[in-house]
Amino acid sequence: MTDPRQRLIIALDVSTAGAARKIVAAVGDSAHAYKVGMQLYTAEGPSIVRELVASGRRVFLDLKYHDIPNTVGAAVREAAHLGVSMLTVHASGGGKMLRAAVEAARANSNGKPEPLVLAVTVLTSLDETELGKIGLRGGVLEQVLRLTALALSNGCKGIVASALEAAALREEFGQDFTIVTPGVRPAGSGPHDQARVVTPAEAIAAGASHIVVGRPITDAIDPAAEARAILGQVS
Repeated sequence: MTDPRQRLIIALDVSTAGAARKIVAAVGDSAHAYKVGMQLYTAEGPSIVRELVASGRRVFLDLKYHDIPNTVGAAVREAAHLGVSMLTVHASGGGKMLRAAVEAARANSNGKPEPLVLAVTVLTSLDETELGKIGLRGGVLEQVLRLTALALSNGCKGIVASALEAAALREEFGQDFTIVTPGVRPAGSGPHDQARVVTPAEAIAAGASHIVVGRPITDAIDPAAEARAILGQVS
């Protein structure tokens, strides 16, 4: 990626279309891609996605689908119709669900570029203690590697994982897939509700394809300047 702006995804973790528009306008040309997650999508529905796509922005639809294969396939089909560039499903939904998502994305983009189906491995809010509480043994890295293998073998071309696991993922599975890393905070930022956090430069050096950054940019006095500062760390 010769343009570092291709690596940065700004999280629109707000509750209104108006707030989202204000962030996008403030960032301007300093970023091309935006994450629409559960908060904004629940508040505003698909109209905000259509608006962003129509404006030429790339949309990462982060709804983390996790259900029976038929239901997930139907949801992915609708997301593809919206023209999103990326969307998320939970890898722990299993191989049949992952295949249904990939097949739906491939078949239902209506002439638009096929959206990239990203399989979520282990949430960055979880550490080994929390994994143990939900009955998963063996640690975070082992679980991430297991779920990545499952995702890639069932047609996913990318995964979502912490940059703390990115280097091991590249060593195990190579370069021919996308790694999107949340839990990225510029040096000096607080971790908020993330348990496994890295800086933008650390994430890219570890092998991340894209980084997701929210509050450090969206809460900044000058979001465009903060975005450019982060781009300077990943170029």
